[in-house]
Amino acid sequence: MSLEHIRMDIARVDDDIIRLLARRMELAELVLKEKKRLGLPINDDRQNALVLKRAMEKATELNVDTAAVREVFSILIRMSIDRQHEMSGEGNL
Repeated sequence: MSLEHIRMDIARVDDDIIRLLARRMELAELVLKEKKRLGLPINDDRQNALVLKRAMEKATELNVDTAAVREVFSILIRMSIDRQHEMSGEGNL
């Protein structure tokens, strides 16, 4: 496979990642609606820890740098929390 083809594959994977990020933010909005219905706070440290644990386990299983995965998923969690604050009219806290 040529370098150009490999780079095209990487660009397709990057597009997929961005689409998945958009989907994750859509789901964060649904989570907010349910949290509001249940009277729960936006931030849930226990759930955040579970997300990180699940990500670390998958990274280990797939032999991916766990420190990098932790950093990426910490950013994803922050993005979801920020989105929920925005959707609730609170802005970023």
